[in-house]
Amino acid sequence: MSSASRSPADAYSDARRRQSRPHLAEFLSVLSFELDPFQQRACEALADGHGVLVCAPTGAGKTIVGEFAVHLALSEGRKCFYTTPIKALSNQKFTDLVARYGADKVGLLTGDTSVNGGAPVVVMTTEVLRNMLYAGSSTLDSLAYVVMDEIHYLADRFRGPVWEEVILHLPESVRLVGLSATVSNAEEFGEWLVEVRGDTTVVVDEHRPVPLWQHMLAGNRLLDLFAGETPDGSTRINPQLLRHTDDLQRYHVPWSRGRGPRNGGRPPRGSGFKPPSRVDIVQRLDQAGLLPAIDFVFSRAGCDAAVAQCVRSGLRLNSADEVEEIREVIESKTRDLPQADLMVLGYWEWREALERGIASHHAGLLPAFKETVEELFVRGLVKVVFATETLALGINMPARTVVLEKLVKYNGEAHVDLTPGEYTQLTGRAGRRGIDVEGHAVVLWQPGVDPKAVGGLASTRTYPLRSSFRPGYNMAVNLVHRLGAAAARDLLEQSFAQFQADRSVVGVARRIERNREALGGYAEAMSCHLGDFPEYASLRRRIGDREKALSRQNTSATRAETASSLEKLRKGDLIAVPSGRRTGLAVVIDPGLTPLGEARPLVVTEDRWSGRLSAADFPVPVEVLGRLRLPRQVDVRSPRSRRDLASAVRDSGVVAPRTVRRRSNPDDDAELATLRRALRAHPCHGCEKREDHARWGERYHRLLGETEQLERKVAATTHSLAREFDRIRGLLRERGYLHAAESGPGGEVTEHGLRLTRLYSESDLLAAECLRHGVWQGLDPAELAAVVSALVYEARRDGPVESRLPPGRVADAMTATARLWAELEEDERRHRLDRTRQPDPGFAWPVFRWARGESLEKVLSSAEEYGTELGAGDFVRWCRQVIDFLDQIRDVGGSGDPVGAVARKAVEALRRGVVAMATV
Repeated sequence: MSSASRSPADAYSDARRRQSRPHLAEFLSVLSFELDPFQQRACEALADGHGVLVCAPTGAGKTIVGEFAVHLALSEGRKCFYTTPIKALSNQKFTDLVARYGADKVGLLTGDTSVNGGAPVVVMTTEVLRNMLYAGSSTLDSLAYVVMDEIHYLADRFRGPVWEEVILHLPESVRLVGLSATVSNAEEFGEWLVEVRGDTTVVVDEHRPVPLWQHMLAGNRLLDLFAGETPDGSTRINPQLLRHTDDLQRYHVPWSRGRGPRNGGRPPRGSGFKPPSRVDIVQRLDQAGLLPAIDFVFSRAGCDAAVAQCVRSGLRLNSADEVEEIREVIESKTRDLPQADLMVLGYWEWREALERGIASHHAGLLPAFKETVEELFVRGLVKVVFATETLALGINMPARTVVLEKLVKYNGEAHVDLTPGEYTQLTGRAGRRGIDVEGHAVVLWQPGVDPKAVGGLASTRTYPLRSSFRPGYNMAVNLVHRLGAAAARDLLEQSFAQFQADRSVVGVARRIERNREALGGYAEAMSCHLGDFPEYASLRRRIGDREKALSRQNTSATRAETASSLEKLRKGDLIAVPSGRRTGLAVVIDPGLTPLGEARPLVVTEDRWSGRLSAADFPVPVEVLGRLRLPRQVDVRSPRSRRDLASAVRDSGVVAPRTVRRRSNPDDDAELATLRRALRAHPCHGCEKREDHARWGERYHRLLGETEQLERKVAATTHSLAREFDRIRGLLRERGYLHAAESGPGGEVTEHGLRLTRLYSESDLLAAECLRHGVWQGLDPAELAAVVSALVYEARRDGPVESRLPPGRVADAMTATARLWAELEEDERRHRLDRTRQPDPGFAWPVFRWARGESLEKVLSSAEEYGTELGAGDFVRWCRQVIDFLDQIRDVGGSGDPVGAVARKAVEALRRGVVAMATV
């Protein structure tokens, strides 16, 4: 609403609001734009002292609410922590806040980077805040606000639990500001936040500030995905698109022998489908005025290959002036790169692509390269970025257009279809607020892709947020140390995971209640004046169960005997095929024995039929009735040969016997006979309404079974986290990390347990065991880095963990580490706990050589030789994770610990060259 159109009443109301919320008025006064209604509501709630949860589409401007929390903290002379799920987003937010408030007021803590950590505003990854809370850090003093950007990340099964730990452990005085992508159960999430954090205002907005148009690129035609709405209000798939893709599907249907395409007989010319090249896609978007664009490829190698393809084609999207500007940015971002490493980093190829306006963006890139790409793209100097889905996680890189080459991605374990939520997250990058009138999402068509399915992805508005919270070893021992076991169990019961689990059984509990009422009615209907009818009904069921069991035994025994008899057949045996179309005599040509699986003899019958038989053709075991002498080679494909064999069978004089099924008689079973006598002797057996009562009894029995199953489900769901916590405590007690007797806060934790409280890793307990048993003692810094890397590194591949190791002490320490892992895994299996991941030595050689001082070129060029595919960005990222873990080992050991001292030297050895380069 413009100021000219505002009424005096509106102006008066706004003035009153500003007076009642002076900090908000001050914040608004420096903004160059007016807040959207959802931003206004959230900021007002925050100014009034409430916590807030804001759910809005990507690019809608949620972060303005987080920035207001920063403003409030500074205005009140208190602290605000701004947390993010990934380091790249932390770095970006740090840069934004420094530009706004100055370097003296803003800090950054991301595990491997520490800048001005005592500042009133600190940007950090969520793990850093979790560790602070457990350690009782003095940095938490005067903390008033915590912003959790991308809070829906708590659904992530690997790192999501950290978010819930933070929410549960934050002091009550801290106001939480949760910023989330649109989720369909925002109210449920908000209700949980009210339970655990107190007064929380939920603000939901589903309006995209920049409208998004959906398209499909099918062949050489870019067509709209939707064409208006149907009478019931749902979106209608463009009929022109459906016709065009149907034509393409018919023309490009895969040809295979024996199954022709729909055109009836012959494969069409050029039936192999060839999608448009990346160069074609970019040029098509450029001609349509749809650049800048992000093309999601879902493969690091695919991203780099796409850039190389565009460069080879001569594609150039930038002017000479833009090239000069790009060179200045590259120089400022990469001036600290060692000159000797430029060649191995692919610097010159990367630079040439940027000058042309083309780049890739993925986790395998050097951090300095990624940050350069991000800045150039935001400034409009890079026109197309080929990216993996990590770019969609909140990094501020909006585009005019987003392209999805496929609707399938690798999730670390398997190739899976994109969910509606992921589709929305990816396409949400399209449409730059304040720049674009509209955004565009383009899906590439290929055979098998149904526009209706794409329409379903694009129009689905149900993205429920599901907790991934589970207690782990470090969490358990920290909870026991800080709260005591009883209070820790209560805290776990307050988690969002348990909140959702308990809600999931509310409907089940109601069903159980209704079933119990119905069971009472059934019991009344089957009551008998002659005696206890439930007891009589139980006898009937037991008889029926026994008869079925005997029948199964007969069938199973016969099948086993038949299979065994088939295995004994030999070439030339005459047998009788007892049933089916091949009934009659047959001669065995080949016994059809295989090392695995049942025998399938090849036969020729007296009717000249030839083929293989199986146990299914014989209801009773096979008997050999006679023999024929057969030549060494028998060609059953020859009609003459089959005729001669059939004649020999008929002339053999053998007569096929009549088939008699040999089955044991149920009447001979003693248990069944006893049950039948008890049934006949029961008083209810003489009731004239016996069968009516029995029908009610069957209904009662079926409903009782269903009800008991539902009750087991409820029992397994409620208190499930607390029970898992108890199993973890049981294992930790066995291994000496907790005392046997339960006591108050801290009293149950042993000296070894205190060490475990400071180890934050997926393999935390295994690391504690290695330190406890001294398997890493006597290693030099490079050797320790190599061994520790196995607990951090995880190869991007499936299959067994195999890799060459540096010889001597590294191999010995790795073997000892693997032995402790095997023992731990056995204990976890016994306690019914998730297994600790097997150590992966795939990064041992590269980190060993780097710590020894070798050049980046030698380390990367030799990595593949040692069984590891490694890009420069991967190498830096894994080195920093090893450094982070070595820092923990150093802190755990203290100044007098020899392994801790070596860990400190290993960190110093690793932190050089590209690994040491600042990321902000």
